[in-house]
Amino acid sequence: MMVKMKKLIFKQEYGQDILEGKKSATIRLTSKLKKGDIVEVRAGFVKIGTAVIEDVETKKIKELSEEEVRRDGFKSKEELMKALRKIYGKDINERTEVKLIKFRLLGRYDEFT
Repeated sequence: MMVKMKKLIFKQEYGQDILEGKKSATIRLTSKLKKGDIVEVRAGFVKIGTAVIEDVETKKIKELSEEEVRRDGFKSKEELMKALRKIYGKDINERTEVKLIKFRLLGRYDEFT
């Protein structure tokens, strides 16, 4: 029986930052990913590589450091909250619990062809 690889899916616009190592974390409202998981990374419909999940923490937005927010590609917590509201369509504020998922790209798919 083949085990299906878990996926970490991003908007297409984040693909280049992930490949360049500028984006090495993602902040989500929910996630089933665990530390040590190997995942397929997609930007839009494009498979861009595989990554290892280095850490998954549950935090309130107000507990996130500026560095953690920047690793996800945002300039501020306000910008992050605005993006989360747009994605999830929910009321999101500083007390909202999120999953901070840190990952490291293991390989790019274009290296495997």
